[in-house]
Amino acid sequence: MKILMIGATGNFAKHIIPALKEKNIKIKALVRNDKKGENALENGADETVVGDLNNIDSLRNAVKDINGVFYLNPVFVENEVEMGLNMVKAAREAEIEKFVFSSVYHPSLSLGNHAAKRPVEEALYESNIKFVILQPAIFMQTIGENWTVIKQTKKVALPYSKWSRMSYVDYRDVADVVAIAFIDNKLDHGTFELSSDGMYDRNELADIIGKTLKIKVEAKEISFEDFAKKTEMPEGFAKNELKTMFEHYDQFGFHGGNSLILETIIGRRPRTLTAYFNSLER
Repeated sequence: MKILMIGATGNFAKHIIPALKEKNIKIKALVRNDKKGENALENGADETVVGDLNNIDSLRNAVKDINGVFYLNPVFVENEVEMGLNMVKAAREAEIEKFVFSSVYHPSLSLGNHAAKRPVEEALYESNIKFVILQPAIFMQTIGENWTVIKQTKKVALPYSKWSRMSYVDYRDVADVVAIAFIDNKLDHGTFELSSDGMYDRNELADIIGKTLKIKVEAKEISFEDFAKKTEMPEGFAKNELKTMFEHYDQFGFHGGNSLILETIIGRRPRTLTAYFNSLER
């Protein structure tokens, strides 16, 4: 099987590549330019094609001679819906065999980055493509991106309540589901919430990280503006959407944490936060 992969150069979708290669799936990576193409090849893609999710003609060209599409959409962009609909349309026109969409946990939430996934899911439901829609919880890898800072400061600092309980998943487990979706028909026409077991507030995260590092780690709350400054986030749509999301987390957390579906699909217990943090220290 040969698939078109969207996101092969990203921080998260790159975890998909080893899982697909293990199943002998050939990967054509959609990239914005030749430099990104080099990154995709370094990550393990077999070939690349230059295209733009805003340009459906480029997508029509990209889906030539492939069997499936893996789509992890760009987040916090104003035209996220249009990008996703373009990809579905190009795949439908080309009569692609299977479309695997890495959507989001709880797309029924009114938050912009959640609500933007619903029209794409709907387009797949209304297509004649065999689809598999995955709805993963917060990626554990988002914590891992700040691992060096956490070790240096001995703090886990985010702009929402340290008592908010959140659901997580190791995106490598999601990658295993993606690979299964392409080589097996058992997930066809299914929509699946994917989460590790349990919900954790930031105090509990700090405790787990501290045990991993064998140091005392403190859970901290910072203002959104301090967070945006430290991450050098520019003014605009993405910053506003992220601020709204964190405000929602502050009030409601991100509930779920039921691992039954993920465990059933991959045939083992999903990776835990402890296991993920330990892997960062290997």
